[in-house]
Amino acid sequence: MKSAVRVALWPAKPLVIYDGDCRFCCFWIKRWQRATGERVDYLPFQDPTLTERFPELSRQEFETAVHLIETDGTVSSGAEAAFGALAHSPNRHWYHDWYEHSTGFARISESAYRFIADHRGIFSKLTRLAWGRQIDPPEYHLVRWLFLRSLGIIYLFAFLSLWSQIRGLVGANGILPAKLTMDFIRAGSATAGIGLNRYHLFPTLCWFNTSDSFLSVQCAAGTVLALGLIIGVAPAACLFLMWLLYLSLSVIGSEFLGFQWDALLLETGFLAIFFAPLQFLPRLFRAPPPSPWVLWMLRWLLFRLMFESGCVKLLSGDPTWGNLTALNVHYETQPLPTWIAWYAHQLPHWAHKTSTALMFGIELFVPFLIFLPRRPRQAACVSLVVFQGIIFFTGNYCFFNLLTIALCLLLLEDSALRRFLPARWRDFASPGPPANSAKFLRWPIQLTVPLFCVVIGISLIQFAFMFHFRLPWPQAMVAGYEWLAPLRSFNSYGLFAVMTTTRHEIIVQGSQDGTIWFDYEFKYKPGNVERRPRFVAPHQPRLDWQMWFAALGNYQQNRWFVNFCIRLLQGAPEVMDLLARNPFPNAPPQYIRAVVYEYHFTDFATRQKTGAWWRRELKGLYLPPVSQQKGNTD
Repeated sequence: MKSAVRVALWPAKPLVIYDGDCRFCCFWIKRWQRATGERVDYLPFQDPTLTERFPELSRQEFETAVHLIETDGTVSSGAEAAFGALAHSPNRHWYHDWYEHSTGFARISESAYRFIADHRGIFSKLTRLAWGRQIDPPEYHLVRWLFLRSLGIIYLFAFLSLWSQIRGLVGANGILPAKLTMDFIRAGSATAGIGLNRYHLFPTLCWFNTSDSFLSVQCAAGTVLALGLIIGVAPAACLFLMWLLYLSLSVIGSEFLGFQWDALLLETGFLAIFFAPLQFLPRLFRAPPPSPWVLWMLRWLLFRLMFESGCVKLLSGDPTWGNLTALNVHYETQPLPTWIAWYAHQLPHWAHKTSTALMFGIELFVPFLIFLPRRPRQAACVSLVVFQGIIFFTGNYCFFNLLTIALCLLLLEDSALRRFLPARWRDFASPGPPANSAKFLRWPIQLTVPLFCVVIGISLIQFAFMFHFRLPWPQAMVAGYEWLAPLRSFNSYGLFAVMTTTRHEIIVQGSQDGTIWFDYEFKYKPGNVERRPRFVAPHQPRLDWQMWFAALGNYQQNRWFVNFCIRLLQGAPEVMDLLARNPFPNAPPQYIRAVVYEYHFTDFATRQKTGAWWRRELKGLYLPPVSQQKGNTD
């Protein structure tokens, strides 16, 4: 608060006077010194020259609160002095402006300061527990460098994986041709009379072209841009263009690009645009620090991803989550298990129950550590990375685990990352002389703060939907939420809300005479019971994944599956490339049908005796026999 007293001897620089005998005060003063540099002087009130320099101020006043003496002789104390000192740092802090312009914030700040000052012993211990002994203010240059390159690698995996399948999935001879999809969209847009708004509702570059070559060009361009991001060339521009390309492919990809990790990549990639430096060739420590608003948006995304995943499991009412038995069946019923999942499935029931309880602890409680200081955030990072590692080794979830781990990196600071670097690299990863960041282009706060408010507002609406709260949202807020929805970059999350307790597998068969049937073998999904489950992530065989979802319903609910069978009757080479083995290499079959088996993992004794990883039981017909004469090509 402002003091009525002014000093006659004005200091050459702003001067902070503090209690040099208080460990709590000394810790935070050292952090302030790192933040303000030489712009502010610091002096303990125990200094014998202080009384002579500033006789207007008494020692008793210095003992009760920190003081700031400005170069014009004005004196402030308490929270105002703290905020005023930090306002002289190169990166001006928002809370000083709030203190000056918000009476409520100022009162709360002063009350909090007074409470902490009266209990400095307790808060000194809490500070050591939360921040450790490190006094450096957090820096995120190295964190940003590593995060952006990790994101570039993930984008590279995503585009390369899709590139290898795009023609078979949505090419001209694919399962769901892009041309037919766009024709349907055009016809629907004309009927509805939505005009130019159709480009907003269906934001895809395929409005211009739907050829196989153009689909491949989009994947190729994304691959090149991902390499550019990894190298560090124009990161913001690369991120924007990759987001645009992946959005375009997601829209045209229909069912095949509608997974939660596709949405997560779009949202992460969109926010990362504003996290990246705007320079063409930014150097590690010669660019403005990342925006704290965007950093917290990305951390908020990680929080929502984990917390919502835990909430949806409880809110679904699924008894397997409620009684902690979900993992008894999860390892064998998940879409594409690995061979390690077979071993995990053999664990005793008590181990599965304990693992499920730990999973809830990680998803429901650990995310709150994200908003706490350095040490709790580091603990959250370790917990979430280990959790994602376990998921990665027991199930093939595309780039989902890698992307979540990349988000976890944002819970660390540069100082933590340096500890893991080899000694010869630490000089490179250490900041040199401070750069004059004022000459560099940076994202304006007039853009990042409104974006932060939009993200928080949409999240509140999504949380309300998830918890079934009916709230009178402002119409403008709802309209904004609906307008942004087609961009697929402001999403809600929640994997495995309802656990699948039995594994049904569709086995597609072909025949030349309608009597003798031969199985089509997929590359990764279970088929031959003696074939060991494989590791395939971060590649996602999207047809194999869709087969798992198709088995949860019937063929009438899966238009794409009927189209897939028609392509098999036609012997479309683009679709055949998606399979591991074509039992009809010389000519396509005359008939196609699909049967359903129930699959279970074998146990140790059975596998040792037969070599089989799976056992299966025929459950019936999924798709009755169809032929070229009866089939329709869309």
